[in-house]
Amino acid sequence: MPRGERTTYVLVDGENIDATLGSSILGRRPRPEERPRWERLLQFAEERWDQPAVGLFFLAANGELPMSFVQALLAIGYRPVPLSGPPSEKVVDVAIQRTLAALREREADVLLVSNDGDFAPQVEDLLDGRSVGVVGFAEFRNTAFAELVERGLQTFDLEYDVGAFNARLPRVRIIPIEQFDPADFL
Repeated sequence: MPRGERTTYVLVDGENIDATLGSSILGRRPRPEERPRWERLLQFAEERWDQPAVGLFFLAANGELPMSFVQALLAIGYRPVPLSGPPSEKVVDVAIQRTLAALREREADVLLVSNDGDFAPQVEDLLDGRSVGVVGFAEFRNTAFAELVERGLQTFDLEYDVGAFNARLPRVRIIPIEQFDPADFL
């Protein structure tokens, strides 16, 4: 059932997802065809909770705005949030934490796209009856989020649930037997 005027805010921690993809999954910098198709994430959010989604893509700009990436984000419906600050400050984390806190005052649902447990306290504060989810790579998701599932947090995998990639990633994961296909290993 449509929820009427509610909105889902999709907060993307691009640095976290990019670092996990490059360092932990691929072991190298992702090629363009190996990067997530971010428009699929917005579509997933809209379909999952049957309401409009607003995508906020947080990125550390540090004096230089990656205009081609910003223009691509704008073209697919995201609002880029380029940030700068001292090298010692995790500006993306600070901005996402502030945004999650500000969303407590709105009647809105939230999908956080990150594996980073630094956001767990703010995510927990949002578990007040609204729909709240975390999207990332299941095997790299911080365990602090697992502890919030019994309170209502929904978890989604960027590859398997959202379908954000054109090619299968070389991931090692626990496979539910009903999903096991020996052809994947032969």
